[in-house]
Amino acid sequence: MMKMKTGGHSSMPTARKAYGSRRKQIGPPDGLFERAMKGMVRGLAIFDKEHRLIVCNNLYREIFDLPDELTTSGATFADIIAHHVSRERRLDAKGDRALQQRRINEHLTALSEGKPFQQTRYLKSGRIILLSSQPLPDGGWVDIQEDVTAERQAEKKIEWLAEHDALTGLYNRVHFRDELQSVLASGRALAVLWIDIDDFKGINDAFGQPVGDALLKSVARRLSKVVRKSDVLARLAGDEFALIRVGPIAREEVEHLAQRLLSAIAADQRLLGRKLHVTGSLSIALAPEHGANADEILKNADLALHRAKISGRGGYEIYDPQGDYACGRAKRLDIDMKVALKKKQFELHYQPIVDVATRGVSSFEALIRWRHPERGLIPPADFIPFAEESGWIVEIGKWALGRACKDAAAWPPGIKVSVNLSSVQFEKGDLYGAVSEALAESGLVPGRLELEITESVLLRDHPKTHELLHRFRSFGVKILLDDFGTAYGSLSYLRSFPFDKLKIDRSFVRDCVGVNGRDCAAIIQSIAELAKRLRMTSIAEGVETAEQLAMVTKAGCEEVQGFYFSRPVPIGEIGATISRCREILSSTVQTSA
Repeated sequence: MMKMKTGGHSSMPTARKAYGSRRKQIGPPDGLFERAMKGMVRGLAIFDKEHRLIVCNNLYREIFDLPDELTTSGATFADIIAHHVSRERRLDAKGDRALQQRRINEHLTALSEGKPFQQTRYLKSGRIILLSSQPLPDGGWVDIQEDVTAERQAEKKIEWLAEHDALTGLYNRVHFRDELQSVLASGRALAVLWIDIDDFKGINDAFGQPVGDALLKSVARRLSKVVRKSDVLARLAGDEFALIRVGPIAREEVEHLAQRLLSAIAADQRLLGRKLHVTGSLSIALAPEHGANADEILKNADLALHRAKISGRGGYEIYDPQGDYACGRAKRLDIDMKVALKKKQFELHYQPIVDVATRGVSSFEALIRWRHPERGLIPPADFIPFAEESGWIVEIGKWALGRACKDAAAWPPGIKVSVNLSSVQFEKGDLYGAVSEALAESGLVPGRLELEITESVLLRDHPKTHELLHRFRSFGVKILLDDFGTAYGSLSYLRSFPFDKLKIDRSFVRDCVGVNGRDCAAIIQSIAELAKRLRMTSIAEGVETAEQLAMVTKAGCEEVQGFYFSRPVPIGEIGATISRCREILSSTVQTSA
């Protein structure tokens, strides 16, 4: 058995024997232990049962900024605490002693229970130290100090971002709504002021995003100087800010606050070397007068804000429960539509119409979409009725004709494009000129353009309408009658004008499977036979399943359209859609066989 060397220091001295005297220094540890102590990423100190230091590493010394005499063996825990408190707190002598004794008592009391414990120390330097103490069987203990500054700062940042807007430092929409709901639930009165920077998009487009961001931060700072500490000021989104003021507030007071906020925004701005003059519009909604919940308050504030913007820049509007805001929404939509045309926010998506016999795409129907900067992609049902009522459909329709013809000119030669026409286009503007111009500028062969009309166009029974349709037919443009079978006058229209194609209303296709399936199938078959006798092509709309496809094909429909083949797709997906439709038809025919 190998004997242990003697002479340097005992290999396993007791704490009493090796460290019994404060003046006696510990001998150097062996090389492995020393390297391990130096390599630790945490501070470490070991104390004996007499509360004296046995050993510590350099990181422990560095964390608490200890002098040499307090890092040698024998230094008392009380002296280390006294030094630390004195440097960190700089109290008077009496205060120092009281805090020192409290720290010592807390530490030793926790250790006396024989269980490990943790404490967090916030140092004057800004460092955050997690102190873990582990009792030892002989009455001593081990202290480990871990610098958790980065982790705690990251946690605080995450918590902060959950409630704040990163750009301006104000509260965000989530926190704003939570506060609004909380105040409303408590039954307290409040005022919500909603602020919007006038023509912010124009500023952003003209000067770039850096200037736009600088403007948002500047507005946030200016608004912060006006509000109280108890107010909740937030950036909701984009250039929209909002304020909650809690408590009963007289109308005169809230109007005065609105004027101060708008004046703060309107003062000249010098941002990134550019001098700007901006204004804001503001709305006011009060609780409980204007709503009992957050959704109602915000909806009414939004309505009032729209009216404020329509009324002119730099003003404010208090929500009026008796007000007619439908007119305000119409004016807002009118302004947005004008901007949409100028900024080219409209776009066309295309849905394929497939030929059952050739198993390929025969044409694409052009369907307009509005890519609104705030509301996203808006479907036609949400804006076409207003466009027709306001007359904007004439200009929008002209654009759609030109865009569709240009897009179709690049497709394979046999594929047509179908464009929907409104009755308003026949009555206002120059529809013949719009169609002629679209064909001339695109170079599209007239026979590849299909104009799609509904019964509403023919209901006017205007001589100009029939004249135009015949003129279009004379130079090769195809005319389609949409939604055939739903109106009492449909058959009479077939006598008055020779259409090229009939689109069977989707309601018949939808109901061809089920209780009324036999009747609907019979109607589809009758229309398909009628179309064939009149030398017209029948198209079944709304085909969404293989079963429906089989039924309309059996009924004699020559072309089909619906989600079974494809939803409307943007221009970039035309090629892939043509291939996919061909594969679907081929596989369906093979399965049927």
